[in-house]
Amino acid sequence: MPEQSTVYDRLRAQILDLERMPGARLTERGLETDLGASRTPLRAALMRLEADGLVERDGRAWQITPIDLGEIARLSELRDAVESAAVRHSCARAADDAIASLTSRLGEFDLQRPSDDAMRAGTRFHVELASLSGNHFFADSVDAAMTRLARTRWLEVRTEDARRTAWEEHRDILTLLAARDADAAADSIHRHIISTHERLMAALDADTRSLRARGLAIVR
Repeated sequence: MPEQSTVYDRLRAQILDLERMPGARLTERGLETDLGASRTPLRAALMRLEADGLVERDGRAWQITPIDLGEIARLSELRDAVESAAVRHSCARAADDAIASLTSRLGEFDLQRPSDDAMRAGTRFHVELASLSGNHFFADSVDAAMTRLARTRWLEVRTEDARRTAWEEHRDILTLLAARDADAAADSIHRHIISTHERLMAALDADTRSLRARGLAIVR
């Protein structure tokens, strides 16, 4: 189990960081060499990544799952429904000190940190915000959606201006949560998810040619 988890974590990080590009072909023998892994834990790790939607079978081999624009849109719809409902419950259930703690950590984030850090911080924010609802199924759903979106979200937070926009939208959501204004908080998170999706699609449209030149597979 420890080796399986290590192999899974390393390969997952490489996929999410686009070190291994969407659409790239994988072979078990090549991965054994690259990762210094034995066959059984490697196969187990690949099956876990398949369940995550990050790899898929390609005949006898595997490939990194291509970026699917339709899936991105459907995941945004899922996030909108789940996170809007979760924040309503959070307004009723979250402890004041838990809201204050999340607000404090948001305020400590350095907007000049790399895009990868911003992406991970954004994921943590949304998962923790959903967890304030007191229903872990909300948080689990958000975490799963953000994992599947992670490979493309870095495009949306590459610039400091983009990171600042997301940070300001997060701050506004927390302000409304602290005020226990469920309707306004739900509307704020709805607008945030919609605008994030629009910025992401604009980034993909602008960079499609250069991304494909790097070998990135995009499905429309």
